[in-house]
Amino acid sequence: MLNKIILMGRLTREPELRTTQSGISVTSFTLAVDRDFQRGEERQTDFIDIVAWRGTADFVHKYFRKGQLVAVAGRLQSRKWEDKEGNKRVSFEVVADEVHFAERKQDSPQAYGAQPSGAPPHRPQQDETPPFRLDAPATFAELDDDDGELPF
Repeated sequence: MLNKIILMGRLTREPELRTTQSGISVTSFTLAVDRDFQRGEERQTDFIDIVAWRGTADFVHKYFRKGQLVAVAGRLQSRKWEDKEGNKRVSFEVVADEVHFAERKQDSPQAYGAQPSGAPPHRPQQDETPPFRLDAPATFAELDDDDGELPF
């Protein structure tokens, strides 16, 4: 079986950092990803929730800002949960294994904020995804600011 997703899009909001009761960092954000379209068709955008854990979560929260173009590689997961009214819900999110800057620093609009030069790449360890889930939908990602090349 294969469960691999690669996305490129813009952050719709500032990454949100939280900590689990056991002290594990988790960051969530949403990517706006444009669909392919033909000339004359209306452009459509999907809004995809992303989740990152531990060091990746801290890295995303520290270096990424709303509006930045990022590339995320990870896996899709579904999660069942119950809302405040007791209704059963299902959420889908991408658990990020890798997150990369997808535009050169000089191409990034000033509104996105300055990206620190020389930001160290963060590559997660195999055991960084916890064996439990959050109570509410969340999203996260990982960063790498090598030479601006995409991982695919």
